[in-house]
Amino acid sequence: MTAEQTLVVVGAGHVAASLSRALRRRGFAGPVVLIGDEPTGPYQRPMLSKERLGGSGDSGLWLLDGEWCEANDVTLRTGSPVERVDAATASVVLTDGSSVPADLVVLATGGRPRRLPGVEGDRVHTIRTLADSDRLRERLVPGARIGVLGGGFLGTEVAAAARARGAEAVVFDRDPLILARGLGADIGAAVQALHADRGVQFRLGQPIESIEVTADGVTLTRPSGTEVVDELVVCIGIEPNVEVAVRSGLVTGNGVETDAAGRTSIPTVFAAGDVAAHDHPRYGRVRVEHVDVAQQQAAAIARTVAGKPATFADPHWFWTDQYDVNIQGLGLGGIRPTDEMVTRGDLSALDGTVFWLRDGVVVAAATVERGEDVSVARELIDLEIPVRADQLADEGVELDELLDAEEVNA
Repeated sequence: MTAEQTLVVVGAGHVAASLSRALRRRGFAGPVVLIGDEPTGPYQRPMLSKERLGGSGDSGLWLLDGEWCEANDVTLRTGSPVERVDAATASVVLTDGSSVPADLVVLATGGRPRRLPGVEGDRVHTIRTLADSDRLRERLVPGARIGVLGGGFLGTEVAAAARARGAEAVVFDRDPLILARGLGADIGAAVQALHADRGVQFRLGQPIESIEVTADGVTLTRPSGTEVVDELVVCIGIEPNVEVAVRSGLVTGNGVETDAAGRTSIPTVFAAGDVAAHDHPRYGRVRVEHVDVAQQQAAAIARTVAGKPATFADPHWFWTDQYDVNIQGLGLGGIRPTDEMVTRGDLSALDGTVFWLRDGVVVAAATVERGEDVSVARELIDLEIPVRADQLADEGVELDELLDAEEVNA
């Protein structure tokens, strides 16, 4: 791949910003064009449900500035929806019929919030864009009763933001515990207790039978009765935006399918971020919706484009802040029901780490207020170092000692 080639990123988000910087660091000298359908340039999407929504500020929101783009031959085209990639003519075709030369293309079209059929109106919200976050923030006022449908990471962050702004928060989920599917029951219970202490109400363990939206509020009916809220925030996951890929003739499934280097079924087209179903050397084909994964995939693609082929093999790191409690995870998408779960510390006190073991090797980890454990957990996962459950659980054993296999087996 030569430096004279033009690279176009379809989607002006985290992938676009990370890739632009990585390409220039690695000496790729060709023009870079970022095409996004939103009216703004790349911004920190995690802040939408955290700092910006909760009102604690938005310092560091923007990922690229115009001065850097101009100095580095990076062109940003906002408000420009893409129709398809035309590999035969080496171009990207926009919905207005115009086209942009593109020797190489990276699809980073992300995803869109899942919606409930017929549940819509001024009082129904999702959070995916800057406009979504700002619109909801205006409704998070003291005395407002905010319903949150979904007890995952996004839903719990929205509940925390609502409480921070003085609104009531009611979380609905058919699971009996929040966050349990992603972090396990022990961490889920501890974080749920944290939210309850902050005044969040929970309606768990039952399905929603119906939702009625009126000018006065939103009524949710469950087997045990009805609840009325002023606003409803739907946080039930996203669907990958594969439409451009489909119209371009790419292979898709649960996202745009790529190899471990990020290449799609067309060799000059890559995909990264929430839309990419990548072939991971450890986890198989998987699509991950975490910003660090998007950035690491962008870095791998940049190396390949710059002439040093690379694959993405990172164990999928993520983080979430629940009030002032930090939670981080590694490799959680690869957990199996038969994996052994080992707890270190006291999760009930929001101070501990959970490891998942398979055949004596750590395959995943989650920390609660123990960010210092993450780097060791990453090495244990990456290097597949044999460890014993009793040593992981024993606070008298320093974790970094376990990086020495001889120490573990002594």
